[in-house]
Amino acid sequence: MANHIHTPGLVAVDDHTSASSTFTVEPLHSGYGMTLGNSLRRVLLSSISGAAVTSFKIEGVTHEFTTVPGVKEDVVDIMLNLKGVRFRVYGDEAQNLRIVKKGKGAITAKDIETNADVEVVNPEHIIANIDDDKASFVMDLIVEVGRGYRTIEEGTARKASDMIALDAVFTPVLRVRYKVENTRVGQVTDLDKLLLTIETDGSISARDAFEEASAILVNQYTALAGSTRVAVAESSAAAPAGGHQSEEASGDEPGALNTSIEDLNLSARTTNALINNDIHTIKDLFSLNDAELRDLKGFGSKALDEVKEKLAELEL
Repeated sequence: MANHIHTPGLVAVDDHTSASSTFTVEPLHSGYGMTLGNSLRRVLLSSISGAAVTSFKIEGVTHEFTTVPGVKEDVVDIMLNLKGVRFRVYGDEAQNLRIVKKGKGAITAKDIETNADVEVVNPEHIIANIDDDKASFVMDLIVEVGRGYRTIEEGTARKASDMIALDAVFTPVLRVRYKVENTRVGQVTDLDKLLLTIETDGSISARDAFEEASAILVNQYTALAGSTRVAVAESSAAAPAGGHQSEEASGDEPGALNTSIEDLNLSARTTNALINNDIHTIKDLFSLNDAELRDLKGFGSKALDEVKEKLAELEL
């Protein structure tokens, strides 16, 4: 056992706010606290999926180096403000949105006319200010889903020529901090404990970001490991509060119907869409037909196909 590498467990999650949490991971092999913490931090800051404005068009404006009649801010200032608008997009398709505002007052993110696949996370964010009672402001936006940072040059080539392109910051993770402390298992006293604090922009929870970053690393390393397996020492760490019991332990209705949606390994977006619509188990899923599933908020045909494939894979 002394030659084995301990398998860590997520022993605690401290939710500071809806968008900020601290995760406690232990026990870790000596030195692995720094290795795991740094890997997760880099992936969290660079590779979590998010949405951002990638181009826009203001009625009566042909380029960014100009002003908008009746609007306090020039186009460059409006571009900077658009980068601060955060979205939650259910799906991978680019979304075409619009703002129509008349009369004096502030133009905020809540003025964006969204659809069933898009939510604005920070509706009070100011985009511009109209300072003329007779002025009107019309803007078309394209919101896309991506990862990390994308320059204007890397943007999609299908944009209309009259659209003004933006470099896009897709990542929903604002800040990641980690700290490594000592811990022990029995007589082994040189093990690590990792404390990882994640803060997001609210378009994704810190828990979902943590799980997505972990899954990305698992996929990367599994592709390199081939058939090689390393013996590990099982963790004695307790599961975090709120974890799901297995069917064998629960003693409830037999079979797979009680399996949690979170245990199906669906994409984060599909899982979140189901949970947000109060669908938590396969039993809940089977209570709805295909048409009812398509009508769920944030759940479309692609998500339905993904669920069907997973259930077929499980022979359900």
